[in-house]
Amino acid sequence: MSYTVKSLSEMAGVSVRTLHYYEEVGLLSPKRSASNYRIYDEADVQRLQQILLYRDAGMALEEIRRVLDAPGFDVRDALHEHLERLERRRDETDAMIASVRKTIGHLERGVSMSDKDKFEGMKRQAVEENERAYGKEARALYGNEAIDASREKVLAMDEEEWESAEELAAAILEQLAKAAATGDPEGDAARRLCAMHKRWLCMYWPDGMYTPEAHASLAEGYVADERFRAYYDEAVSGGAQFLRDAVCAYCAR
Repeated sequence: MSYTVKSLSEMAGVSVRTLHYYEEVGLLSPKRSASNYRIYDEADVQRLQQILLYRDAGMALEEIRRVLDAPGFDVRDALHEHLERLERRRDETDAMIASVRKTIGHLERGVSMSDKDKFEGMKRQAVEENERAYGKEARALYGNEAIDASREKVLAMDEEEWESAEELAAAILEQLAKAAATGDPEGDAARRLCAMHKRWLCMYWPDGMYTPEAHASLAEGYVADERFRAYYDEAVSGGAQFLRDAVCAYCAR
């Protein structure tokens, strides 16, 4: 069965311009009719499904192209992986819905709500907000598997672990101020700052994810991304640049 660009657009729920763009960047390569119209066959439809699944997972188009064109790519394996991600997302959403309902009941009807339930709701909300704010970039940089594992690690934290991570984050900003005041990104204060920052990352990152290269790459993002730069610069003037320089020096040793 074959489709024109218009019929495929309507069936897949994407714009004609999007299909044209996927062709421009090498993601889809439809055949041409005798009249030079685009013709999409069953293989093109299947590939478009994969593109849309990976886009939904937050992957960048260039990464999607590399994955789909890899010699060992298997459609069934990819679908199973995506199904697992969707099921995890559904479970997390169901838990968030249950927590919100409990909170509404507590506020409107005086239904008792334990501190543990309140904490779980707050934690899940924080994870979802982080996903909305930074998920796309993080998944493009580290991959879906690593980010999903990080989410699971955070959601498994108990209240003491959560508070320890929050306290360490505050302590990092205090140490950043002290280290930046020295003006030396390779000094003792800067090295203590980087060690604290590494420990904080390992609280959130899954086991085995931390490497000096990943640490330095993240620090580069603190300068390149306006949101991160604003966060650190608001705490300490020039803080993002100093932290980047300190981490890069720390990881290079």
